[in-house]
Parts: sequence; structure tokens; C-alpha cells
Amino acid sequence: MPVDTLCDRIDEMDRVIHAFVAESETGAARRERVRGELQSVHERWPMAGARPPLFGIPVGVKDIVNVDGLPTRGGSLLPPEVFEGRQAGVVDRLRDAGALIAGKTVTAEFAMTAPGPTRNPQARDHTPGGSSSGSAAAVAAGMVPLAIGTQTVGSTIRPAAYCGVVGFKPTARRTPLDGVIPNVPTLDTIGVFAATLYGVATVAAVLCDDWQPVRDAERKRPVLGVPDGPYLEQAGTEARAAFEGQVARLSSSGLRVRRVPMFPDLAHDAEDLYTVNRYEAARSHAEWFPRYGALYRPQSAATVRQGQTISRGQYEQGLRRREAFRTTLSQATDEADVDIWICPAATGPAPHGLADTGSSAMCLPWSYAGWPCLSVPAGQAENGLPLGLQCVSRAGSDEHLLDWAIEALMSPAGSPTHK
Repeated sequence: MPVDTLCDRIDEMDRVIHAFVAESETGAARRERVRGELQSVHERWPMAGARPPLFGIPVGVKDIVNVDGLPTRGGSLLPPEVFEGRQAGVVDRLRDAGALIAGKTVTAEFAMTAPGPTRNPQARDHTPGGSSSGSAAAVAAGMVPLAIGTQTVGSTIRPAAYCGVVGFKPTARRTPLDGVIPNVPTLDTIGVFAATLYGVATVAAVLCDDWQPVRDAERKRPVLGVPDGPYLEQAGTEARAAFEGQVARLSSSGLRVRRVPMFPDLAHDAEDLYTVNRYEAARSHAEWFPRYGALYRPQSAATVRQGQTISRGQYEQGLRRREAFRTTLSQATDEADVDIWICPAATGPAPHGLADTGSSAMCLPWSYAGWPCLSVPAGQAENGLPLGLQCVSRAGSDEHLLDWAIEALMSPAGSPTHK
């Protein structure tokens, strides 16, 4: 994509979408910077046949991730100097793969719950989701083909579903987190947004540790599992109806689908997750909050204060219960002989208004376990807004999850949007 075309598109669309953090009032700083990056990648890889997989591709990067040459603000009013540090490892990997950094994308404050100004490109009076709101919206609006976000509970999968793009959260700890403002280190994971499954797979291979392409001999038709019970019942009427249609289409394409009662103690699981979440969030801000607490937005300050009331013993119990949950989930998956769980990516379409980023309920158990999750566009609600299908596989099976999705969901019969 030519630099002027890229920057013209961002300048035009971002007046109303607000997906990117401004670099200057006129946009000239972005244009000059990206043009310099493009010249650098051409100098680094002059031979067309020897160029890396992301050569010249512009990528948006969530504004909790350090990028050399750009300040990090974390969607907050804190002075950017407090977040200074070396460039994040994921950005090193992007640049080593030839990518251009199109700019910083808007995040909810500190990747928590206080939303930024970003609007959903599909309906500008609706939330794009969060906390990776700018990354999802930038891809959905066609400003960039790829963007980086993060997910602690639902911050990649939910905005991907709300904005109608592909979102992928790898297995926890498969991507580096150095140079990223921490939220909940036990759960924080880099996420990827793209217009296509192919785009997500290309970036995942660059960012994830020890990526191994799936060989033909390793491919098989997976058994799909539907997690019935209180978890699935959290989805709204439209999301459930659309999902059941997707299940029927996948089944009619020849895939085996098993319905399995799951997550009987979901309320307790959620309580344990938020114990870990709030405790670690408070510790992540232990240095900044006493100095700059007056600059925090009310939602963020409340999260930190809640975490300060949780004892070390409660936190450690939460971690033990998380390990027990992960063990139980693995055993249930094995006993049901399920390879990939499928479910709605969100409880419904993007809610109206910008004051809230929506419910992360459909992401909670999978993020809690640290399993890889994928959201693909899957039809529309009655109001025309996108819905998403979430696909989840065991920890470490990221390659197989994406390989299967490309093979099965890209075909007309298996496509969740096929009618």
C-alpha cells in the first residue's frame, strides 16, 4: 500500500472513527515517519525474492505496546515518560518481518474498562468493544490490514466480533510481553486483528514462539464441541440463534459436532478470575497509582482500589483454583474427545453507546485457561451489526486451530456466513 494512500485513508476515516492516536494535528508526522520506515525496509531487503512475510505491510499497534519513535500513553493522562522503555519484543518481531508501524491505536485506559473515543465503523453510535478498540476498528474501517491488540479476558475476541473482523488470541505466553504495559500478567496475551484468516495466520507465525506449520500428514477432521449449559445460556437470543445455525452448517458439511455439558460452576470460576485479575492489576499500578491516582479515570481507579483489598492469601487461592480449572477443562475436553470448542464470540452484537465496551462473558473461561481463541465473522444481527463465531483449542495447538479454520471455514459449505 503506497504511503500516501495509507495516510490519506487514516486521515479521512479517523476524523470520525478515532482508531489511531494522533501524531500531529495535520497528520504530516505520521506520513513522514511511515515514508521513512518504508525506505528503511527497502534498504534492508532490496531483493524482491528474499523479502520477509510482512514486507511493507502497515500494522496498527495498541497504545500499551512500546514502539521506538512513538510515545506510549496507555489511553491515559499520565505523562508518557512513566512508560518509557525499550521497544516491545512483538514490535521487534513485526519489524524484523518487514512490517511498517502505521501508528498507535486507541486503547481503553491501561487496557482495563474505561473506553477511549473509538467508534465502531459498522455503526458509529455503537461500541467497537475493548480494550483493543482502536486496533479492531482500524482493520474494520480498512485503514490497515493488520493490527496488534492484547487480551486479558475478552479484549481481542469481543472487539473482533463487534467490528466484523478476524481476531486471534494465541496460547498464553506464546508471544513476548516485554515492553507492554502490564495489566494482569498471568492472563495478558498479545492478540491479532486482520481482515482475513490468512492475514491472522501470517502474523501469528511471526509473533508466536516456536511456530510449526501443520504438515499434510498431521491434518485431520476435528471433532467440534458445543459447551452446553450456563456458559452458552449467557449469550443473547440473536447470538444463540445465529450460533445454532452455524452449528447446523458445520455439521452438514460433514464435521462431527458433540454437545457437552460444561462449566457448571461458572459463577465461582468468574469470581476466581476476577480475584486474580484485580490483585495483579493493583500490583501492576503499585508505583504509578500513588503518584498519579488523581489522573486515573473512575473505572480504572476502582479496579486498582478493589485489587488493593485482596489479600495475598486470597490471590494465591485464586491461582490454585485457576490451575484446578485448567486441569478440569483439559480432562473434560479429553473425555468428550473434542478437538475444537465452538461458541458465540460475544453475547450479541455491539451494544449501543460508547460508555461501555460490552460483556466479556463468552471469553472468560478460555482466557482463564490460557487457551488459543479465534473469532471469525459469522452473520449479522437484525440491526445489521456483525456477529462472531469463536473457536477454541487446547493450549499450544494454535497452529492446528488456524490451519483448520482456514481449511474448513473458508469453504462455502463450512463458512459460518454461508446461507
